Amino acid sequence: MKAPKIAPLDLTRLRTQPLSLRHSLTACEDILVPLEAEPPALSAELLGQVDVAVAAIRAARVRGAGVMLVYGAHLLRNGAALLLDGLMREGWVTHIATNGAGTIHDWEYAWLGKSTEGVEANVATGTFGCWEETGAYIHLALLAGALDGLGYGEALGRFIVEDGATLPSVDELRGLVGADPEHRLTPARADLLHFMRQRGLEGGRIELRHRWKHASILASAWKHGVPATVHPGIGYDIITNHPSFNGSVIGRAGGWDFALFSGSVEGLEGGVVLSVGSAIMAPQVFEKSLSCVNNLRLQDGQGALAGHSIFVVDLQDGGGWNWSAGEPPKTNAAYYLRFCKSFSRMGAPMHYLQCDNVAFVHHLWRRLAKP
Repeated sequence: MKAPKIAPLDLTRLRTQPLSLRHSLTACEDILVPLEAEPPALSAELLGQVDVAVAAIRAARVRGAGVMLVYGAHLLRNGAALLLDGLMREGWVTHIATNGAGTIHDWEYAWLGKSTEGVEANVATGTFGCWEETGAYIHLALLAGALDGLGYGEALGRFIVEDGATLPSVDELRGLVGADPEHRLTPARADLLHFMRQRGLEGGRIELRHRWKHASILASAWKHGVPATVHPGIGYDIITNHPSFNGSVIGRAGGWDFALFSGSVEGLEGGVVLSVGSAIMAPQVFEKSLSCVNNLRLQDGQGALAGHSIFVVDLQDGGGWNWSAGEPPKTNAAYYLRFCKSFSRMGAPMHYLQCDNVAFVHHLWRRLAKP
């Protein structure tokens, strides 16, 4: 029996609603942790592990090595934006990276002051993720940034800080595409042209005030000149649920960001990796990036990257395995915890901290901020 032929769903027919109509579950004023607040109590054992991370970060920055912080969306949703702003401003963190969900909450907090929706109820009504401004403006930010060679993280951070973007005219884009079809930016120009025609834009300044930009980690990174990368998946994020969704826009921005991420990995000799609440993206992206870095280093007659240290933070218990003793056997359930296993294979000591993500970052900030 042959399988039935399936027609792709026509996403251009999706009906979106204004974001202001959504019942958002979190608001900036309720979640943001002030820099001067007292961090929550942790056990003596956990505080000792935080101190090990602090010492590693201090040593890395003294020697000029990088400190990369890779985080999941919950770190932002739990209110860590001001803490990360402080860490970047003071030079303790030299690269931030997140997934697509981290950017959606980031932009929504910056523009609306609110984010997060009821998934179960909204999927049932076909409204989950179908919010006009989120999908449209994140695409616009990436399209505008691509014209200047910016990937996902820096394009969106700039868009928030600058409260919008200035677009070339439709005629100018047509001329650029026709004059040099083999130019590196031709695909980006063509995608922007399609977006503008689809949405009736003629070019010029698109103003969009972000009244809560202090709640955006990506805006902080752009403001402080810290590389910010985003590592999305097609179909993972609600910007897919939009008639303007364009996988090539997301893929191009994410591809450029992988190369930028790898550039920071190259500077990790003697540095530190902090993976905070990212069970899948962080280990998956880091292992491929490190392999690329080692491939090029070995071609250039250098050894594999060494001397870095890795700190993985999550609420899960690590499978009850002592990861300092090496990798568990496949018969042990802990073997299948990707966020521990992959990082334990990355040629460096891997420290696992079972800890609330904001509590970890809060204590990190408090200790690093002391002279």
